[in-house]
Amino acid sequence: MAVTEDAPVHRARLGGGVRTPPPVRPRRRGIGWAQRLEIAALSGPAILMFVGFVIFPVLMAAYYGFYRWKGFGPPTDFVGLDNYVTILKDTAFHEALWHNGQIVVLSIVLQGPIALGLALLLNHRMRGQSVIRVLIFVPYVISEVIVGTAWALMLQTNGAVNDILRTIGLGGLTEDWLANPKIAIWTLMLILTWKYVGFAVILFLAGMQNIPSELTEAAAVDGASYWQTQRRIMLPLLGPTIRIWAFLSIIGALQLFDLVYIIWGQYVASTAGTSTMATYMVTEGRNAGNYGYGNAVAVVLFVISMIIALVYQRFVLRRDTEGALTSGR
Repeated sequence: MAVTEDAPVHRARLGGGVRTPPPVRPRRRGIGWAQRLEIAALSGPAILMFVGFVIFPVLMAAYYGFYRWKGFGPPTDFVGLDNYVTILKDTAFHEALWHNGQIVVLSIVLQGPIALGLALLLNHRMRGQSVIRVLIFVPYVISEVIVGTAWALMLQTNGAVNDILRTIGLGGLTEDWLANPKIAIWTLMLILTWKYVGFAVILFLAGMQNIPSELTEAAAVDGASYWQTQRRIMLPLLGPTIRIWAFLSIIGALQLFDLVYIIWGQYVASTAGTSTMATYMVTEGRNAGNYGYGNAVAVVLFVISMIIALVYQRFVLRRDTEGALTSGR
């Protein structure tokens, strides 16, 4: 007997079942030239800007870091890795790196709870709520130059802060807020908290607005107290926003320059214990006339920031980024 195309089906029936053919998966159509041109036209300018203002400067900094260069003309005095060896051996850079580490930790420890408390308070309707939000956010939008100049004048030994303390009978609390190494780092953290806590508050408030009110209402119906609702519903759902803010705070603390350089200057910052890697880069690079060394410091700062950013994304932001991405299948 000849075997026909239906033989497999007959054999399946004899075995007690019907074999269904596998589903035919539709072919994915490739992107045509029109779509490719459209994508290139839309993303091309952004890619060019990124390459021209981010990638190219980083590569040029890495190139100049191998030279002893005065900042003009082509570099000719090749020193290889000497600049990087000097950076790693310089105790001033070690101190600046330590100060950056302190600023990173203190920024999260101080600004986070304060901003979270203010955000929880402002998340409820109250009289003057809009005005309070604006007043909290105003310091963030003020220029660092204005903030640094104003605080530097107020915190001098004969400045407004010490005058107020003497006026109210607390003259014993007057200090050299800027030059005393024991309190200068805390002075810097006070200024940073005053300026940047508003950004965290607005960010947390935006995250709270995305939390469905039905969840808190259901918790209240079940008898949960206000603090139980905040601890078990609001804070866990606000986790992605808090982690993003912490990431931005860490990167900003590593690259801190403006306020330190304006308030303490290039020499007082190191003696007062507030120097950072960025101020070290400017002091030992541009101000010393050794632009090759300054570029090498910039490369080291970039590498440190990149490593911390990748580690943070890998171990902290991984769950958030995986939830935001689609598989494309």
